[in-house]
Amino acid sequence: MDKKQCKFDWLVWLWFIFLAILFTRPLITRMGNEIAGEIGDNIYFIWMIGWVKKALFKLHVDPMNVWFLNYPEGWNMAHTEITPAQLALGQVFGFLGSETFAYNAVMLLSFALSGIITYHWVKHLTGSAAAGLLSGTIFACLPYRQAHFLAGHLNLSGTQWLPLFFWGWFDLIRDRDSGFRNQKIRTKPALMAALGLGLTALTSQYYFFMMVIVAGFQMVWVILVHQRSALKSAAFWKSFGLFILFSLPLLLIAELPFLKLAGAGGMPDRDWGGVRMYSAGLSDYLLPGTTHFLFGKWVGSHFNRDIWIEATLYVGFIALALFLYAMITHGKKIRWERQMLLTGIVIAVVLSMGTDLHWNAEAVELTLPGFLAEKLGRQTMPILLPGFFFFKYFPFFAKLRAMMRFGIFALLFVAVGAGYALVGIEKYSEKKQSVLIAAALLLVTLDFLPRAQSFFAKVGPRPVDEWLAEQKETGSVMRYPFYLNDDQAGTYYTLYNEKPFIGGFFNAFPTDQYQRIRGVMEGFPSEESIALAKELDVSFFLIEEDELLKAIKEGTVPWSSADQLHETAETLGLQRKISLDNIDVYMQTSE
Repeated sequence: MDKKQCKFDWLVWLWFIFLAILFTRPLITRMGNEIAGEIGDNIYFIWMIGWVKKALFKLHVDPMNVWFLNYPEGWNMAHTEITPAQLALGQVFGFLGSETFAYNAVMLLSFALSGIITYHWVKHLTGSAAAGLLSGTIFACLPYRQAHFLAGHLNLSGTQWLPLFFWGWFDLIRDRDSGFRNQKIRTKPALMAALGLGLTALTSQYYFFMMVIVAGFQMVWVILVHQRSALKSAAFWKSFGLFILFSLPLLLIAELPFLKLAGAGGMPDRDWGGVRMYSAGLSDYLLPGTTHFLFGKWVGSHFNRDIWIEATLYVGFIALALFLYAMITHGKKIRWERQMLLTGIVIAVVLSMGTDLHWNAEAVELTLPGFLAEKLGRQTMPILLPGFFFFKYFPFFAKLRAMMRFGIFALLFVAVGAGYALVGIEKYSEKKQSVLIAAALLLVTLDFLPRAQSFFAKVGPRPVDEWLAEQKETGSVMRYPFYLNDDQAGTYYTLYNEKPFIGGFFNAFPTDQYQRIRGVMEGFPSEESIALAKELDVSFFLIEEDELLKAIKEGTVPWSSADQLHETAETLGLQRKISLDNIDVYMQTSE
């Protein structure tokens, strides 16, 4: 690599760091103890970073075995997405600051790396740094990323390994320059694809599973249609075998916890009714993100954006226009690449549309004729899509909730294809090249640019957690109303109060213990719930007044007032020990 190209690459890296700061502004000034948006899944990932650091470097224990959650039964982290690759990056930054700082730093780094790796891949594909810069900018700036950044999805924000995998994958299965006929084994592409696949599996199970499906369809379609000679090539199968061999170590690390859990019945299939609502419609690919600085509020007020986080799949009018232009003008020269990109886009879009056809977040159903309606016992019928049959018959597919997430692969391939629009601009003068590149980057940036984030949540221990940490009692904590025990924040607070917790963030897979005790504990305080609390070694009952009043208003607790609950608690032998920030702490009186 010459010095001029090396200098340009460094400037490109700085460009993507700048974009990461711009698209998350003003996060860079508030990284130590604040997070963008409301507290939600983000605080759970912050807990993960803090717990893994504590488990590995202080307690020297297996972080997967979280004995103090779902206490006394215990809990395994494989019940949710673990994202070890992101957590490993978090450990690096964790030595420079708090776990909140580490979480924010990994978010920013994932943003920049997604653009940087896409840049290098497309530059490799096209021989054009300008094409790589454009593709990397599109992929890094996608509103999809902004939505999951604000939702606190550290795992789904780790999109940087997707272009790494497909970089190796494209080189691995392409019969470029008669490589397979010349019996050349492709060790480097096999290693690169394996690394991308393994790191993806260590980042998001969703991305890993979806990537295998999309890449599998690409391989079958392209080989059967364009390069059947590969089927008879020993070099092709040896190269593919190397890819499998190289993939195994990281895949075993990533998948064994989930396979063990699934084998023990800990990951049941999803209910179709809960899955179909996460089916994308074509409108989701055409609507700008609700965070857009200019059109976002208008989109939010005129379209159904109830599940906007998952439904933010805007491909970008500029990116789409550049993609179509490139496919038309360069089609013959990039026939193989076009087939790979289009195959990936079609498969990803179709599967992201889920089990049945939707438009504007509403299912599209056919009205049945009278005789058929009477026979089937229903007036309408959904328009089933291929995803329904995958859901019914494809292994592990029914464990997915948000099929919309297939869309990220379509967005990646559009970004890659759009880069070809700048291939060949080297024939122009340097001034004209600069103008074309600058114009393309500016239009893409404005098409995706979110408004500055105005709400930040402070992250840290509550006064009650600091008080709990000082108490000598070793029993567990229970929050009330009881649904708070399945809340991300309750898990996070264990970093500071250092007390066992009968709850945890169980998400879609509540534990047997939690399901068994929930009905009784929702009626707390009662003689039955207090007796059960003794079995669970509960020492501290946290009555969170704000949530209690909300639950009373909604009728989700069996109390007409907070005073009634407190009187009952004291009548049954519980003693109020302290009240801190509208949280009353009760303990059982000694017998």
